[in-house]
Parts: sequence; C-alpha cells; structure tokens
Amino acid sequence: MVFCQIDYGYYSNQMTEKLLQYIWQFQLFNKVNIQTIDAKELIIIHPGNGNSNQGPDFLNGKINYDNAIWFGNIELHVHSTEWRLHQHSKDDNYKNIILHVVWNHDEDLGLPFPTLELKSLVPKLLLDRYKSLLTQNLFIPCEQNVSIVNRIVIEKWKERLMVERLQKKAVYIEALLMNNNYNWEETFWWMLARGFGGDINGEAFEQIAKSIPFRIFLKYSNAPIQVEALLMGQGGLLKENSQELFPNQLNHEYVFLKNKYLFKPPKISLLFLRMRPSNFPTIRLSQLASLICKKRNFFSEILELNAVEDAESYFDLEASEYWDNHYCFDELSISMKKKLGRNSISHIIINTIVPMIYAYGYINHNQKYLLKSIRILEQMKSEKNKIVDGFLNVGVEVRSAFDSQSLIQLKKEYCDQKKCLECSIGHAIFKGAKK
Repeated sequence: MVFCQIDYGYYSNQMTEKLLQYIWQFQLFNKVNIQTIDAKELIIIHPGNGNSNQGPDFLNGKINYDNAIWFGNIELHVHSTEWRLHQHSKDDNYKNIILHVVWNHDEDLGLPFPTLELKSLVPKLLLDRYKSLLTQNLFIPCEQNVSIVNRIVIEKWKERLMVERLQKKAVYIEALLMNNNYNWEETFWWMLARGFGGDINGEAFEQIAKSIPFRIFLKYSNAPIQVEALLMGQGGLLKENSQELFPNQLNHEYVFLKNKYLFKPPKISLLFLRMRPSNFPTIRLSQLASLICKKRNFFSEILELNAVEDAESYFDLEASEYWDNHYCFDELSISMKKKLGRNSISHIIINTIVPMIYAYGYINHNQKYLLKSIRILEQMKSEKNKIVDGFLNVGVEVRSAFDSQSLIQLKKEYCDQKKCLECSIGHAIFKGAKK
C-alpha cells in the first residue's frame, strides 16, 4: 500500500460521511500499527455491521484498544466536532460507543472512548480515483478504469442489476394489480398497451387502455372496426367529416359506443414528432386492435410462452387495410403493409412480456416464471441504443438482451447518479487503489 502526502485541505472539503463509511466498511486504509489520537495502539478486530436505521453507523464492532478488548458500536464523522453538533452524548442510542472514527480530528471533546483519525491512513490513489469519478464528464465515471476490473466481477454485477431492474418493474405492476383487484388479464392489457406506445407514447397508450375495460374490447373482438374505433377515439385521433370513408366510419362507430358506455376520453396528447412513420400512434393503435381481434386470453397465453420464437410469432401483426397507404388519416402514402417490425416486437417482449412473467413469478413465489423471464432475455439479441454503444466503446461485453437491460440499469441508476460507492465495479476500482 502506497501512502503519499495528501492535500488535506482539498480532501477534507470533498470528504463526505458516506465516503468515510464506505472506507470504514471495507477497511480501505492502512491498519498496520495504527494509533488513536491519544497515541495508544488500536487493533480493529471487526469493524461492525452497517446500520441503516437510527443510531450509530456500525453495530457490534470489536477492537483491541490499549491491550483491552472492547465490544460495541462505532460512530463516524467527517470532523470530531460533529459529535457535539449532533448532540450524541444526550442520545441513549449512542451509550454503547467503543470508537469514534473521524476523517479530521478538529477538537478534543473528552469522550469516554477512543477516537481514530483516518485522513493520514487512506491511500492517495483511492482518493484521487474517487475525485476523478465525481468530476470527469465521461460516458460513465469509471470508463478510464473499468478495464482493470475482473470480468467475473462485472458479470456477477450484471446479474444483480438485472434482478434490480425486474424487481422495480414488478413493484410497478403490483401497484397496477392493487388498483384492479389483482386482475392479471386487465393489468397485462394496460402494460401491453404501454409497450405498443413505446418510449414516447407509452404513458398515453396506457391511459387509453385504462379508460375502457378490457372486457369491452373482448366483447367486440369479432368486429375489428369497432375495436379500432374505440382505440382511435379514446386517443383523440378521430374527427367529424373526414375526407375519406374509413375514418368517417370509425368516428361513427366511436360516437355510438362512447354514448352507449359513457366513456370519457383520457386527457392525453399523442405525439408524432421525431419518430419514424411506422411508429406513429395511428399505426400502433391499429396493430394493437389487430392483436385484440386475434387473441382472447392474453396473459394466460403469454405465461405459456417458452422461447423467443414463440413470443415473436405471437406478435406477427399488421395494421388494418386502410393503413396500407396511410400513416395519418386523410394523408396518402406509398402503399405497403404496416407490419409490427422486429425491433418493435423485441421492445415489447423486453419491456412488457418479460416484466409481466417475472412479476407473476415474484408475486406468486413461483420460481418457474422467474427463471423463464431471465431465460427469454438471455435468448434475445442485445438492444441497439446509445447506452449499449457506450458500454461497448469502453470495453464492456454485451451479448444479449439480458446484458443490455442490466447495463441500462447500471447507467441510469448508478453511473448517471454517480453512485460509484454502491456499484460493484466502483468498489473493485477503489479496492484496487488500496494496493
């Protein structure tokens, strides 16, 4: 371990209690012949267990101080005087403190237990790397150091990230279930509509789905024009006196059904700008109508899918005939079938099908569906986007949708928020800086 003269002024200003706790938790400092501020020998037998609740930072620690064994809790502060500032001496939660660990000992408080100052014990390389991660404007903070991290560490971290991402989506799905008495078919319909809307119109499509009970769509599943009329109408895309027959027919059917069931259109605005015409909400809603008329027991059928090929064939859909030469109402285009594209199908499988299968397994404690959701992602090709390209450029391997999804989680939830202390890759880099 190499220790150099540190710019204490800079690092004292940059030091946070969170970083100090991290250094203590993983013992990233020189522990050879260390002494407390009263110049007595200290041996750290056990640093204690991190405490996220009220009270000391670390519980059940064990030290040898001045040739005597002490058991108890350990409190950390950037400056010694923070003990007094926080009035810990008046708090019963801090009665069993055996060690006060500080970055900078700025005043002797006469405490009945030893104080250890860390600033001269931490390697400068570790602090420099931490400073670099926080201050450099790169794709990911550690892109200049990620190559030194063992591949096994990265692969295991991907697994954890994937579970985190699916768990987060499962929590969202469970909240939807709680709002409709745990009706899985209805919830899947909402999620499916969101998936067809994509990143731009997903929220609006979900609101359209929620505005009409799925049983109504099933009632009219043998009448494609009425299903499409309901979706287009609730999306605010229909108007009176269109130039062409088909949109007028849709509007006529929608007005009848809206008045019959007293439907209220959701307050949404569907967006067309900055997207490919094949992804326009008109085309996607028509394709969604085609799926409703083609399938009935949506979710039960989805649960039985076992391979990517099965899922892909499930979404072999195309918009209704009118859209063969239209992307918008009353505007002619080059004639071509508007099939749901492969990239769109992959997006729906990754962001709707897999999370729903995982949520079903998670909520019902059924390992079969948890494993199935992971297996589908492992079978699928990696997504192509700026985040995936960024990780490829810094040398991180991306082989499947499992990898791309885990790295999206890493980028959004850790890298962009500079949560390097909570990241296994960041920890490996800091740990390497200890050597």
